[in-house]
Amino acid sequence: MPERPRIFGVLNVTTDSFSDGGRFLAAGDAIAQGIRLAESGADYIDVGGESTRPGADRVPAEVEQARVLPVVAALAERGIAVSIDTMNADTARAAVEAGAAVVNDVSGGLADAGMAAVVAEAGVPFVAMHWRGPSSVMTTLARYDDVVAEVRTELAERRSRLIDQGVAPEQIVLDPGLGFAKDAEHNWRLLAHLDELHDLGSPLLVGASRKRFLAALPGIAEAQGSGADPRDLPTAVVSALAALAGVWALRVHDVAGTRTALDVVDAWRRGA
Repeated sequence: MPERPRIFGVLNVTTDSFSDGGRFLAAGDAIAQGIRLAESGADYIDVGGESTRPGADRVPAEVEQARVLPVVAALAERGIAVSIDTMNADTARAAVEAGAAVVNDVSGGLADAGMAAVVAEAGVPFVAMHWRGPSSVMTTLARYDDVVAEVRTELAERRSRLIDQGVAPEQIVLDPGLGFAKDAEHNWRLLAHLDELHDLGSPLLVGASRKRFLAALPGIAEAQGSGADPRDLPTAVVSALAALAGVWALRVHDVAGTRTALDVVDAWRRGA
């Protein structure tokens, strides 16, 4: 039976993230939320201090670190596994020193030339996402003749370059970057062809949670006002299908719902 995917619970310590910006900006609120996510079943708490929503501007490294490092340290001290979501090599280094066990870089090491060396030295898993440019311009970069083939080629090149820079192959996790320089059709095509990305030889992380392409599904508008985020149900369905496709990890906001979706996948597999 394929291994059950890890769950990365999203913890945005930001003012402007697309789903929960500002809710957990205070360190105490962020730490409490991280504990809740862990108690709900998250394997890692993915702590980020810089929004990567479309159109977002970069945050100075000192601001990012002031936001995330107290949270990383407090969660790690409680024995909670933490992932640091950053494009900044200095932030990644400081977070690992504070106890982070994974570095998750949406630029795959392209935004900061020093990232590969930091990850290679730390020896921790490195999530390298498919990235074509910063959030401020990424919508203009969503041009593909064959999105699956081009993302696969660009991820393969990124993986090869990271290895050349000293990152061990077994450290590398690849992320197709749903919503980053991709429109809804591109996202669905990538999800339907995860097997072609598996061929690259690295574990895959999928982050579809609450993204704009899910909000465009029929019926979502009618679900507004029901209490829960209406994008959580389609996120759980995508998570289940991605698990059946053999992904290594899922990055989500609704950890409890994802855990239930994975329980369904486990039961389905046992019955096969």
